[in-house]
Amino acid sequence: MKVSSTYLYIVSACIIVLAASCKKSFLEVEPKGFVIAGTADDYGRLLTNASLLNISANPQVILGDDIIAIKSYFDAATTREQRLFRWEDEVYEAEENAPELDGLMTNIYLYNKIINEVMNAEGPEAQKKSLRAEALTGRAWTLFLLINFYGKPYNPATATHDAGFPLVNTADVSLTSFSRASVQEVYDQILGDLETAINDLPAKLSVRLRMSRPLGKALLGKVYLFMQQPEKALPLLNSAFDDLAQSAISVKLYNYNQTFATGGAFLPIATLGGPAIPTHAVNEENIFSRQFSNTYGYFVNTFVMSPAVSKLFKPGDLRLKFYSTKAYPSGNLPAGAYRRIGPLLTQVGFVLPDLYLLRAECFARNGELSKATDDLLTLRKNRMPATEAAIPADTSADKIKLLSFIMEERQREFAVQGYRWFDMRRLSVDPLLANTQSAHQLMTADGIVSASYSLKPERLVLRFPRKVMAQNPGMNNNP
Repeated sequence: MKVSSTYLYIVSACIIVLAASCKKSFLEVEPKGFVIAGTADDYGRLLTNASLLNISANPQVILGDDIIAIKSYFDAATTREQRLFRWEDEVYEAEENAPELDGLMTNIYLYNKIINEVMNAEGPEAQKKSLRAEALTGRAWTLFLLINFYGKPYNPATATHDAGFPLVNTADVSLTSFSRASVQEVYDQILGDLETAINDLPAKLSVRLRMSRPLGKALLGKVYLFMQQPEKALPLLNSAFDDLAQSAISVKLYNYNQTFATGGAFLPIATLGGPAIPTHAVNEENIFSRQFSNTYGYFVNTFVMSPAVSKLFKPGDLRLKFYSTKAYPSGNLPAGAYRRIGPLLTQVGFVLPDLYLLRAECFARNGELSKATDDLLTLRKNRMPATEAAIPADTSADKIKLLSFIMEERQREFAVQGYRWFDMRRLSVDPLLANTQSAHQLMTADGIVSASYSLKPERLVLRFPRKVMAQNPGMNNNP
């Protein structure tokens, strides 16, 4: 049956509303068959909707060790925020839903629907194969998030028996029995989805909201790096760069030396909202648009960049333009703490700076130190004056020092944006870099530490909410 585009948009917009009201199983999504699509164009519209673009209640900012909490504001924070910051075993009450789980599982349902149905829809074969490839890539990206919340960090020695995440490959809300696949099985599906999809994805990046072949290659390379296989990751990341050079739209690093200069594109810097960063659809550093509302990078003073991280910046690093030493709307932060002032929406799909840093890391791990240094310098010269961008000679000539510098660069580039959580996890099992203990400090406005919380290894994974466990008694939880 052919359905009008207006009706389809209304139906797809109802997914989230219905998901919140019809909590029947682990899937937490709308009744079977609620989204009706008959043509390839209909399925294509399902891939362009706000439920996929906006990630619900992302917890990763609070989980990262690049932040501190300010006591006067922390005391008024939600129970969920306080428990996440303290890395507690139980985050939710017995009847509470985990919004980050609900939203991602809703998206898995939608991707499964397209994967399993689109080839039978009306429309050209090539278009249908391309749409299925996009849905496979979207499912892989979403599973990558879920395994980094609920499964142990990938360790080649233990991945086959470490508990991962349930693999749900059908759009059927009537399913009621779930078991957790191993970490290895989850990564195998992610790899399989991406490898199956890549050749059918659009060859050129033309719409940042949708998947493309360079995105597929970049994501597959990132997954291999998280699996401690930089030798497999590097060719994919190189190929992604080659494909991006042929994009139908502009993809480039912003040069902060220009955008923050007099009359620059990022000016003026608003008190609320920060620099004038372009939105996701026209942000030239954006390869794949996925975002979440990051109030901790806007006007909430509860969680701010830690003094330990701010010490990693040189004084002329223009990335500090995205931060303030003042609380909002007034008051002081502890010495060395910085509040991120914007933008409100943090891009977490795939951005060009991440691609540069991932490739630099692969080069370094594979012993190609000069190429790693070149990628680092490319990024740094676009973030600060050339006089401050240089990397110390003893660092660029030493594999371990250079890898450590790359990890510090990741903190400088992505502080208070949630990226640190994923790096903490993989570094906890990294064979080359020393594993340091992560901690969160609760500080008063004058810099006195009133409490400190250490991250125990068990909390490198979140526990499933008790409500999910009650609905699925046969599924084992994390310790």
